[in-house]
Amino acid sequence: VQLQASGGGSVQAGGSLRLSCAASGRAAVTYAVGWFRQAPGKGREFVATITWRSGSRRYADHAKGRFSISRDNTKSEAYLEMNSLKPDDTGVYYCTTGSFNNDFDYTRDYFNAGRYNYWGQGTLVTVSS
Repeated sequence: VQLQASGGGSVQAGGSLRLSCAASGRAAVTYAVGWFRQAPGKGREFVATITWRSGSRRYADHAKGRFSISRDNTKSEAYLEMNSLKPDDTGVYYCTTGSFNNDFDYTRDYFNAGRYNYWGQGTLVTVSS
């Protein structure tokens, strides 16, 4: 198993959840680790990402101010702290790792799902109103 995501669940609007992602093998030797999500009937969308080495973070507009991504290099793990959850946050959250050439490449293309080559199985987040 390259990526193992956990921490999903059901919460009411305004609640919080913390997702975890454990990377192993080649997935742990990549440039960045991030989260995408997919709501029912919709495409996969970027949520947040962080570089393993420098901890450079990037967020989607819908996540800014509410979500926080972090990583623990000693454990090859990443986390997504989600606060003030809304029903629109409902979906399957996928942990993923991506390979970028350098910081410039990462800054330019961090939101592109095609740049992420390892994907976890997804964890379901359900937010009720």
